[in-house]
Amino acid sequence: MGKSILITGGVRSGKSRLAERMTLALGSPAIYIATAEAHDAEMTERIARHRARRGPEWHAISEPTKLVQALQDSDGDAPRLVDCLTLWLSNLMLAEQDWQAEAEALAAILPEQRAPVVFVTNEVGAGIVPENALARAFRDAAGLVNQTIAAASDELWLSVAGYPLKVK
Repeated sequence: MGKSILITGGVRSGKSRLAERMTLALGSPAIYIATAEAHDAEMTERIARHRARRGPEWHAISEPTKLVQALQDSDGDAPRLVDCLTLWLSNLMLAEQDWQAEAEALAAILPEQRAPVVFVTNEVGAGIVPENALARAFRDAAGLVNQTIAAASDELWLSVAGYPLKVK
């Protein structure tokens, strides 16, 4: 069975860099499963910065919604990094897919994985209550997805201002 690790934290908390280090410590080369889609210039630049930071020891897979399938297809010897669950959730919600069923399916396959998998997610519930219904629904869904994957993961880490704290 492959080890599963969930890393959460706020925006710019250092969670992606931590996840990259942890994944490469589990083996190299590694697989980077990216859930982001570049719908505007800012997101295009953000994705480019992430790509530039990674070296040749990474093989990238872009998968905005079919994360369970991407993990099953990539399972083998190489550790995988999924960055990130909150963008995956956003993609599912915008596509009007059943995000709860997808999160449960994701949690269910973790014990079956042979290779390690490290997940990055955002901690979105620590701020103010959003003013619109969609944003509130997303915040609530992200909290539930994080709880589901945290419960199924072997380890849980919180990144705060660039410093990791092991929670589980």
